[in-house]
Amino acid sequence: MLVQLLLLAHVVGATVLFGTGAGIAFFMVMAHRTRNPVLIAHVAGTVVIADTVFTATAAILQPVTGYLLARIIGWDLTESWIALSLVLYVVTGIFWLPVVWIQIRLRNLARAAANAGTALPPAYFSLYRVWFAFGFPAFFAVTGILLLMLSKPTLF
Repeated sequence: MLVQLLLLAHVVGATVLFGTGAGIAFFMVMAHRTRNPVLIAHVAGTVVIADTVFTATAAILQPVTGYLLARIIGWDLTESWIALSLVLYVVTGIFWLPVVWIQIRLRNLARAAANAGTALPPAYFSLYRVWFAFGFPAFFAVTGILLLMLSKPTLF
């Protein structure tokens, strides 16, 4: 029964990471396309909350549930698919952590523009480009982790 509960928590966590990440990206891109500081400030504010509540919680629980599952089932953490998953998890974090800070800055810049009744400043667009670019490696790393978890291949 414990294995099933841990597996459920791990799968739900993976789903939350993937789904929240994809949803956040979609809504941020759609808001950005409007160039409307009021809308962007609102959406970015919601995105920051969602990342804090959902993504951060799942990101903390994933390695815990994964470790417990591996121990209970008897998998060695050096098995190739687990080791590569852990590397990809670190890669995801390397790109996700700056994105959290960038989203806060984007929100703040959009709020300032909305409150002043001005257009978005050049700093907003520079940060947005970095945010957008960082999403791709994080997305592909998470996709790779999901593939590895489902297929459990022997790689090396």
